[in-house]
Amino acid sequence: MDRDLSDEDSVVDLSFEAESPLAPPAELLERLPSYDCLFQGGERQIFFPPLEALGRPQEPRCWSSFLEHSRVPMVTEEVAREALLSFVNSKCCYGSTAASDLTIQALRQRTLCRYRLETFSESRISEWTFQPFTNHSVDGPQRGTSPRLWDIKVQVPPMFQEDTRKFQVPHSSLVKECHKCHGRGRYKCSGCHGAGMVRCPSCSGAKRRAKQPRRCQMCSGSGRRRCSTCSGRGNKTCATCKGEKKLLHFIQLVIMWKNSLFEFVSEHQLNCPQELLAKAKGENLFKDENTMVYPLIDFPLREISLASQRGIAQHSAALASRARVLQQRQTIELIPLTEVHYWYQGKTNVYYIYGTDHRVYVADYPERYCCGCTIV
Repeated sequence: MDRDLSDEDSVVDLSFEAESPLAPPAELLERLPSYDCLFQGGERQIFFPPLEALGRPQEPRCWSSFLEHSRVPMVTEEVAREALLSFVNSKCCYGSTAASDLTIQALRQRTLCRYRLETFSESRISEWTFQPFTNHSVDGPQRGTSPRLWDIKVQVPPMFQEDTRKFQVPHSSLVKECHKCHGRGRYKCSGCHGAGMVRCPSCSGAKRRAKQPRRCQMCSGSGRRRCSTCSGRGNKTCATCKGEKKLLHFIQLVIMWKNSLFEFVSEHQLNCPQELLAKAKGENLFKDENTMVYPLIDFPLREISLASQRGIAQHSAALASRARVLQQRQTIELIPLTEVHYWYQGKTNVYYIYGTDHRVYVADYPERYCCGCTIV
């Protein structure tokens, strides 16, 4: 995914450069053959990635072997009580007496499937930017034609780790007079209008404070004080060129690596919130990672197969025209879910144990001293 560049085509990493304080007018910049689009209705331009051929579809899988070797431990009555006690002890407003004394009447266990699709993609945009020119060498059009954005090779971060980096496009640099200070390096202070002194805020320039015979102590009776904005100089260093009088303009390549996520949990028809199950720890059943993955059309649970088809279609539609897909990964996890029916002080109720780490969700705990704290 990366290529060594010669000294002539070296890429300058701008990841830690500050944002430009003021963009120059487009008419001040010259046209570069590879980037004429930057002068057509905007300062930024998205470059579409080149199309790549799809790989060969994978052979049908034998799901029975996956299911036979995956076993989620059953939740016993002892485990159910310990999980509830651990949950209650983590809450400041829950009492542990109910968790210790309640009678567990039934355990209804089921195993859910969670499908997850990750698509790691790379997108590129270009924009004009600048920095103060400090009389260093200029890599301009006279050194050659600037490469197109997708022809610039850079080191890709580890797969599925998001990142954004900025690079200077080779042979795109131009030196121009600073458009903010017109090449002076400084400009008149707006606080004192170049005078270096301002009216005394204490006496308002009267040299004496109202109803006091003595002269104003803040300005020593002069009625004026040194301007705090420019320290009495009457002018300030240009913030755009940092006093260098010239700017180095160049085209900046911005590369964004993003990990798109699609998740689906199979239906369970219980009152345990879906968002908790989406974050629950599960047992890995299946993992498929490739440059491009294909829908799981033959999975025994049809809703998982449909979710796989839907997720891949959504990512393809969202990314096809604006990003290059580098890697995809789809997984299926088994999420254990136990509905615990219990009796306490003449009332029956339920709580849920979910995930391989036995997290607890209880909507109406009988020994609660204040409101809230209902979800792990």
